[in-house]
Amino acid sequence: MTVEEILSKLVSFPVLGGESNLTIIHWIKDYIESHGVTTTLVPNEEGTKASLHCRIGPAVDGGVILSGHTDVVPVAGQDWTSEPFELTDKGDGKLYSRGSCDMKGFVACCLAALPQMVKADLKKPIYFAFSYDEEIGCLAAPELAEAIKSHYSETPQFAIIGEPSMMVPTVGQKGICIYKTVVKGSQGHSSRIKTEVSAIHEAMRFVLWLENKMNSLIAAGKTDDRFTPNHTSIHIGIVKGGIAENVIAQECYFTWDVRTIPSETPEEILAEFEAYCAERKATLREVFPGFDVTTDFIHPPVPGLDTKADQEIVSLVKELANTEKTDAVSYAAEAGQFAEAGFEAIICGPGDIAQAHRADEFISKEQLAMGVAFMERLVQKLS
Repeated sequence: MTVEEILSKLVSFPVLGGESNLTIIHWIKDYIESHGVTTTLVPNEEGTKASLHCRIGPAVDGGVILSGHTDVVPVAGQDWTSEPFELTDKGDGKLYSRGSCDMKGFVACCLAALPQMVKADLKKPIYFAFSYDEEIGCLAAPELAEAIKSHYSETPQFAIIGEPSMMVPTVGQKGICIYKTVVKGSQGHSSRIKTEVSAIHEAMRFVLWLENKMNSLIAAGKTDDRFTPNHTSIHIGIVKGGIAENVIAQECYFTWDVRTIPSETPEEILAEFEAYCAERKATLREVFPGFDVTTDFIHPPVPGLDTKADQEIVSLVKELANTEKTDAVSYAAEAGQFAEAGFEAIICGPGDIAQAHRADEFISKEQLAMGVAFMERLVQKLS
């Protein structure tokens, strides 16, 4: 099968983050095994989803993991001009469909190169590692990385995560965590605002604290110019509370996301925030003993990536991508998780992240061809 034929098949599986991915993962499994390669599934507890890994080549240390995810984001409410889950060629050098760019284009490049990988006299192995639920929190990658470490007698050295980077080796990635904070106050007539405790008023104080925390990090020089913006960002996405204009709000919640530069962690910011919350609880419970504020994550922490310029993987991927450029990105990805598991990790894949998650998502044929050429050079390098 050609890379376009494989991509056409992959995008036909409308597997959204959070849904079962067994249809697409079993198609991938059957395709790989049809070339004589043994695969291993890493299922979730319910058996409704699975990651996959396999090895092509000898069982020796120093191999390369090629990693991608099988889920995509929804299309509901988006104004598509073609069928989202059919690969559409409009004759403009682009291939349109949900997931074509993020990131089934990379997976298609891996699978298209499989016959060449199998036939080659590889001196170092190549591994495929395909996960689920990346789009709702990078949920499966840590378990997948650990499964690879425990399954094989040898140890892979490198992990290339094929998020769309225009085939530019990407050595930095921000971390992310999304939290939900729930504030519980008293209720009563709005004229009693000075004697009751409004959950909305207190929630706004917490929101302001978070904004001030972001600004204080910037003022303290905690920046990294590889990223745009060049600092840890804290953003309030949803605020909901109250039942009427003249009723003091008994409850209010807000959600907030933290995207950290590699030198920071969401956990550090959460610890300071919770210390402030504890101070407010101690003060306000003197007014209303039932006052409370709790914070839980709704998107688990994903570590950032900070691969150093002198690490071997950087020179390797520069050579494979035929470029001297490197980059850093502000979106979250599984690369930081593979690095945390002990692999030298980098992001490099076909397509432009600007096309991801939007209507009429596409990958250019040129980028797809560059992805295939990358795989061909990888086979030659390891043979």
